[in-house]
Amino acid sequence: MAELTATTAAPAQRKERLLWLVAIGFFMQSLDATILNTALPSMAEALGESPLKMQSVIVAYALTTAMLIPATGWVADRFGTRRVYGTAIALFVLGSVLCALSPNLNFLVAARVVQGVGGAMMLPVGRLAVLRTYPRDEFIRAMSFIAIPGQVGPLIGPALGGWMVEYASWHWIFWINVPVGLIGLWATWRWFPRGALVAVRKFDTAGYAMLAFGMVSISIALDGLSGMGLGMALVVVLMVFGLASLASYWMHALRVAEPLFAPDLFKVRSLRVGLLGNLFARFGSGAAPYLIPLLLQVGLKMSPMNAGLMMLATVVGSMLVKRIAVRTVHRFGYKRVLQVNSVMLALMLGSFGLVSAGTPLWLLLLQLFIFGGFNSMQFSAMNSVTLKDIEGAFASSGNSLLSMVQMLAMSMGVALAGALLTGYTDMWHSHEGFRMSAIRATFATVALMTLAATMVFSQLEKDEPVRPAPDGGDA
Repeated sequence: MAELTATTAAPAQRKERLLWLVAIGFFMQSLDATILNTALPSMAEALGESPLKMQSVIVAYALTTAMLIPATGWVADRFGTRRVYGTAIALFVLGSVLCALSPNLNFLVAARVVQGVGGAMMLPVGRLAVLRTYPRDEFIRAMSFIAIPGQVGPLIGPALGGWMVEYASWHWIFWINVPVGLIGLWATWRWFPRGALVAVRKFDTAGYAMLAFGMVSISIALDGLSGMGLGMALVVVLMVFGLASLASYWMHALRVAEPLFAPDLFKVRSLRVGLLGNLFARFGSGAAPYLIPLLLQVGLKMSPMNAGLMMLATVVGSMLVKRIAVRTVHRFGYKRVLQVNSVMLALMLGSFGLVSAGTPLWLLLLQLFIFGGFNSMQFSAMNSVTLKDIEGAFASSGNSLLSMVQMLAMSMGVALAGALLTGYTDMWHSHEGFRMSAIRATFATVALMTLAATMVFSQLEKDEPVRPAPDGGDA
């Protein structure tokens, strides 16, 4: 039994508190991600690892989140959004403590898995609670409110992470989650709405197992290409079984009464195009937060603090564009905006491949600023076009499916970036400055992959008039 919907006549104060609670979770996740990206090169040095092979720290979290998200809708229905949201915060805090205590890379990766379990439930369940509490005509305003406090994390994260690594130690980037999480846990227990209770459908255990195995196998295979210690034969076997498992899930969903994601869900054109476009577009944008700190710290030899301050340009560009995203899509339509923006996003990713030690500081800041703007526009439009036509019984599964694709694309993007870095490093290892060359070539390659999203978004209806909701986060 669990809550299905809160009445629209709920007191305004309770609804406001719900938005703040979801914003706290979003803030904690976004702060953790942006601090971690800036600190990875220094963490690699402290742990005795190559800075070009730290992608497993990001992949472990993203993959765990993607694997568990399909179950979050059912879990929220079964146990209640309040209980699940509180558990998610507690697990995220526990994972943060374990990360801070990590003595080596393997322990750190395992701790990130624990964090990922909490992260898998936090934002999707919080967003689901908002979706069920607010009527459709108020949902855009509600998500805008959540996005603004959540942007404080990316705003302070890069500089704070650089400062902590440079003047304290990398362990503090995880300790900082503890007080924020404890406040969120207390507030959830006290103020999170309970809602009405309804019967819960049967969970598709077999379908979930096929979907999860497929995602994990493909992601591990991609990460294995970056030198995780897997032989090429094992990588190929994992890839084949992963694809076979995903294909089996689709056939399974067609013949069972209550699949994890009903095939009827994919009859919604905007959902189909939005999900596929999210997948390809995020190959590049998902890899960028991992690659840019490497470019600044490993390629250009910046200190962690200076690199973190440089990353603020990306956040500022993102925040400014969010103010005009609604008007832009309302004027030009989803199809035109997403096609043009995908090309511009790819061009900006490719432009980082032209950066060298002689690049003027102002020009690099401008590149980061413009990239942040196009990235923000992409997220806002993609997320909105995916969910805007999902109603009724499909709201929970559609929300979970979008979140799963987001995290899976991020995991695959970072894993692909790691594989490309390894390949280019091995190719140019005997040349001077091989690390910088590998980073620049990787940017150029992920830019080409991002262009594939343009073809996907060409399948949208022309000039759809519905306004996009601001992005509730890249999770």
